[in-house]
Amino acid sequence: MKIIQKLILPVLIIAAVYIVYTFYFAPKEDLGSFTDFDPNNSAVKEIRVKLLIERGINKDMQNGASIFYVSDKLGTVVMVSAPLDLPEGIDSAKEILLRGHLNQNNSFHAHEVLLN
Repeated sequence: MKIIQKLILPVLIIAAVYIVYTFYFAPKEDLGSFTDFDPNNSAVKEIRVKLLIERGINKDMQNGASIFYVSDKLGTVVMVSAPLDLPEGIDSAKEILLRGHLNQNNSFHAHEVLLN
């Protein structure tokens, strides 16, 4: 009986950690939503989005940025300003992972662009 009493607390702690990780920290494979971002907060967050390649990827050499468009799971289309050095094969990617923040003019400033 004492062994069961000693195991209850560790099992409960492990279960709580597993539940928190699964629902909060585990990476998600579906598209994200721009409604999760606060335009007044410049903290860098991740979002998985659909690349709208038909709108093109433009290089703005004057500002040192790549400009392209993406859409989230709700269909919200947002302009993205990213570094010039985009990953190889981005022009054939359907979904990409952005790390950055939403600006107040509803554009996204990406610090990093990753392929799936």
